[in-house]
Amino acid sequence: MNFFKTLIAATLGTLIALLLIFFVGIITISTSSQEPEPYIQSNSVLKISLRGTLPSQDSQNPLDELLNQSNNDKVSLETLKENLSKAQVHDNIEGIWLEIDFMSESWANLQEAHRLISAFRDSSDKFIYASTNDLGYNEKGYYLATAADSVFAPPETFFEFDGFFSQVTFFDGMFEKLGIDAEVIRHGKYKGAVEPFYRKDLSDENEYQLTQILNQTSSTFLDAVSNKTGHSIKELNQLLNGQPNLTTQFGFENQLIDSLVYTDELVAHMKTRIGLDESASIKTVDFNRYSKVTPSSAGLSTPSTSDKIAVVYADGPIMPDVGSNSPFNNQPQITVDFIEEQLEEIREDDNIKALVLRINSPGGSGSTSDAIWRMMQETKKDIPVIVSMGGVAASGGYYIAMAGDSIVAEPTTITGSIGVFGTKFNTKQLMNDKLGITFDEVKTHEHADWLLPTREFTSSEEKAFQQYIDNFYQTFITKAAKGRNMEVDQMDELAQGRVWVGADAHENGLVDELGGLEKALSIAAEKAELSDYKIAKFPKPKSIYELFMGSAATQAKALLPSSWFLSNEIQTVEQQFSVLKRRDALTLFPYEISIQ
Repeated sequence: MNFFKTLIAATLGTLIALLLIFFVGIITISTSSQEPEPYIQSNSVLKISLRGTLPSQDSQNPLDELLNQSNNDKVSLETLKENLSKAQVHDNIEGIWLEIDFMSESWANLQEAHRLISAFRDSSDKFIYASTNDLGYNEKGYYLATAADSVFAPPETFFEFDGFFSQVTFFDGMFEKLGIDAEVIRHGKYKGAVEPFYRKDLSDENEYQLTQILNQTSSTFLDAVSNKTGHSIKELNQLLNGQPNLTTQFGFENQLIDSLVYTDELVAHMKTRIGLDESASIKTVDFNRYSKVTPSSAGLSTPSTSDKIAVVYADGPIMPDVGSNSPFNNQPQITVDFIEEQLEEIREDDNIKALVLRINSPGGSGSTSDAIWRMMQETKKDIPVIVSMGGVAASGGYYIAMAGDSIVAEPTTITGSIGVFGTKFNTKQLMNDKLGITFDEVKTHEHADWLLPTREFTSSEEKAFQQYIDNFYQTFITKAAKGRNMEVDQMDELAQGRVWVGADAHENGLVDELGGLEKALSIAAEKAELSDYKIAKFPKPKSIYELFMGSAATQAKALLPSSWFLSNEIQTVEQQFSVLKRRDALTLFPYEISIQ
């Protein structure tokens, strides 16, 4: 017995010692990683590597750079804007080199990035070149490249130029095999978000709205390519409908790519452009290093005013903050507590004169959306509240947006989806017939167990649930109509769960302006009567001390990236089903519209 006590004590002591060493090591590394501001030599080129995602905001986790060294050059719209602004006036930066490969970001964020790159190109005498590597361009990557002065690619690499599609995965056939019945109650004929759970294909309404979204995306892409190449839209459509081809040689022959060069040849071309001798070596500055250069060192003047506009980044599904039993559940969410925490900090700062709420959310819980809507309504009694929509601000995302004084969206933003649904998965057949598990219970009243997943609705219970959904839908469209200065009947025609792209939403009055975060900031400044202002970003990044002083689960979630444990696909499916297990009214767009 003493042996086991000694063994357990020794094991616990070792674990505690290792944990302390880990914490001390992280803090030591963090302290030593505070590099001085880098010196940028003359005749330098800023190299920006664009791949994968391009989020609105940079990571707020101070440990990301330490634990993700291979990904420490990650670019966000926020940092892209800051570095381009500095590079434009920095005497020692001669030009920009965009190295682009496969992009997977939403089209709305890509539009904002395209606008930032184009603005640099049009307002600066410095060059901005786009190239790719051995991965090559997909359409999203090539779209960004069209904002540059010239587009380069190696002679033998990938180039996708074949149009767009959006595929939806349906689970109904699997449910049939498993013995699961998805009891879906919805209001809105276009509320196609739940179709994957009770259909095997797209409804006519859902196919129509997805087609409209694809057409807007295609139009955005073709306009950019046409402006860059000089080809007409008709000529580009002919290329897209011709025999598929995946080579950069095809792109070069059809004047989509300016030149086929290897990296060393492109570097030689940049040296010639800068005026360097052939024997001289070009000085490239990586994005992460240049981010540490202060605006004043680059030559940018900073506003002398104390007035500020707050920007709150709200990303993820809108859900009650019920916590998680898993320390590795690191998915972002928009909760009442999260919004209240940001608003409390904003209220404590008398210099904040306006608020821009940057929403990237498919929606979620109706009750949470309504609570946040109320908070925004109260906030705009004190300061202007402007909404900037990111890639998606649909359903509950639109619900909280409609509280804003003005709504700004990109033409390709996915929004609307003003509708409500609720689900209950009946697993009785799976449990009884497939697994041999049976249930029995006692109850005090007839309907006490009506929400259990082990039995179906009765007709009266289904009617009650439908009434619950209908009532919330009526609340939704009534508040939306008031916020958009419409009659309820007019809003009902635009609602019905239909998804709109930002361009169409602007035409029908669901959003006020087309543009990105900069447009929203300019409107906020105008409404607050500010000629000059600073930007205060929320949520503010936490220090390492704050991370370690939090709960164990919070520490683990902050320290360990979720990608170490689950693939993005598994996380997405897990998130969808965890949301659908809820019994309240959902203003949610659960499947992601991925346009490829």
